[in-house]
Amino acid sequence: MSALATIPVAGTPGILGAEIDGKAMAALKPMCESVGIDYSNQLKKLRSKSWATVVLSTTVGADGRSREMIMIDRRTIPMWLAGIDENRVKEEARPILVALQAEAADALDAYFHEGGAINPNATVNQLDLIVSRATAQAQLIASFKGIIDDKHLEAKARIVLARGLGETPELDPASIPLYVSDYLKSRGLASDMISAKASGFGKRLKGLYVAEHGEAPGRAYQELPNGTVREVYAYTQADRELFDRIWIGHYEGVTRAAA
Repeated sequence: MSALATIPVAGTPGILGAEIDGKAMAALKPMCESVGIDYSNQLKKLRSKSWATVVLSTTVGADGRSREMIMIDRRTIPMWLAGIDENRVKEEARPILVALQAEAADALDAYFHEGGAINPNATVNQLDLIVSRATAQAQLIASFKGIIDDKHLEAKARIVLARGLGETPELDPASIPLYVSDYLKSRGLASDMISAKASGFGKRLKGLYVAEHGEAPGRAYQELPNGTVREVYAYTQADRELFDRIWIGHYEGVTRAAA
């Protein structure tokens, strides 16, 4: 059983939470009641979401009594709150919810379009953790020098540095990695066609690269959607003209033919 405690949250009475299996969790029902939304409806919605972690746990309150409560993890809370209709909550809770949703929108925008987001209210310990992670990533990147193409390593290093500083990466457009699968997707090919054409496209591209540069392209690693990593040739946006030549010479009609 886990002991319940009130977690301070600015502008609110706090969140009733507990540590369960090493994870910070919060009681769903008290949060719903505090903002004036229906608990049963919210529980049903959360259980239908793949990103939500919802568990039934036996907890111990301040009165020493044990009770079963539905808990959601720290990762689930902002996603859940971001989707609540601000017009359906208590009037006194509305400004807090509106502010949180705006902050969440800013953070997601910065993460996806600027390479990272840092909370302006982050504590010194939280900032130290970000720096230590960036340092470890930089050391890992450095260890691959001579193994992975230098252009890719430099681009990765700049992204890590910018993330640690909360800034937008300063990247030379020509150094940005360009993968065969992404190029074919940009040409309008469906996923099954990409799988069928990528290997042949890659072989022709390598041949053209060798003919142009007198050596084979460097190596890099590409993370696939399923989380696995594979070794690929390290092309960048500077090589797009070669991609275009292969496409025009051998594949330009493939989209229309597939249709």
